[in-house]
Amino acid sequence: MRNKLLLIVLDGVPWRNWQRLFGNLEGWVHSGDAQRWRMRSVLPSISAPCYASIHTGVLPQQHGVLSNEILHRVSYPDIFSQVHEAGGCNGAVAHAFWSQFFMRHPFDAVRDVEYDEPDGPIHHGRFHSMTGYGLNNAMTPCDWDLFATLTNLCQRYALDYGMLHTCTLDSMGHRFGHDCSEMDHACFVLDSQLAAFIPRWRAMGYELVICADHGQSDRGHHGGRGEDQQDFALYYFGDAEVLVPSTALLEQTQLAPSILARMGVAVPSSMLAKPFIA
Repeated sequence: MRNKLLLIVLDGVPWRNWQRLFGNLEGWVHSGDAQRWRMRSVLPSISAPCYASIHTGVLPQQHGVLSNEILHRVSYPDIFSQVHEAGGCNGAVAHAFWSQFFMRHPFDAVRDVEYDEPDGPIHHGRFHSMTGYGLNNAMTPCDWDLFATLTNLCQRYALDYGMLHTCTLDSMGHRFGHDCSEMDHACFVLDSQLAAFIPRWRAMGYELVICADHGQSDRGHHGGRGEDQQDFALYYFGDAEVLVPSTALLEQTQLAPSILARMGVAVPSSMLAKPFIA
C-alpha cells in the first residue's frame, strides 16, 4: 500500500452542525493539519443505501440497496475487496449492515459479531446490530469503546485500511432533533472523544477521512432531497495533493475512488466519479 488510511463515519450529522459544534475537528483545520469539504449524499439519503455507496462509489439504483429493509451482499467492487485483492489488510468496527454488504449476508449474530478471517475481504471485523433500537432505547455502543477497538485492530494486525461507523448522533437526532441542547452536548462529547484518538492514529502512520453518511433535518428526519438531509462535512488528514478547492461540493460517490487512489490501489471501472485527492 502506498498509504494507510482510516475512514471514520459519524452517522447522521448535517452540515450545519460540524463547524458549529466540532471544535476539535475545526481546530485541526485552523492549524492547517486537516482540510474540510462539503459532501452530498446519494438518494435516498437513508443509512443503508449511503453505506453501500460510500464503499462502492455507485448509486443505490445500481447497487440495489434502496432502503434499510433491502439488504443483500453487494455485487459491485468496493474498498474492502479492492484492498484485499491488492494484498492489503482490512478491518472494520461498525454496524452489522457493513458486514452484510461487504462480507456475507445474512448477518449471524454469533458468527459475525467478531471475526478474523484471512480470506477476507474484511479480514478483521467487529460488528454490532443495535437489535431493539427505538425512540426510547438507542442501543448504540459507546463511541470511546469503538475508537479503542479500531485502534486495537490497527496495533494487533497492522491494518492498511480500517473503517469505523457509529450511529450515536443519528440516534440522538431521531430522538431529539438538531436544534436542542441535547444534540449540542452529544456532538461535543463525540468530538472530545475523537480528540484523544486523532493524534494517536496519525502517529501510527494513518491518513484519516472523517465524515457522515447523510445529514438530518431539525425534526430528526432524513431520506429525501435537501441540504439538511443530504449534506455533511468531510475532513481529510494527510499529505495528498488536493484536486478540488475547499469550497467545492463533493458527491458521495467520489469517496471510494479517492480512498483507493490515495492508498495506491486500483480503482475499478465501476467507480466513475473523479477523486478529490490524488
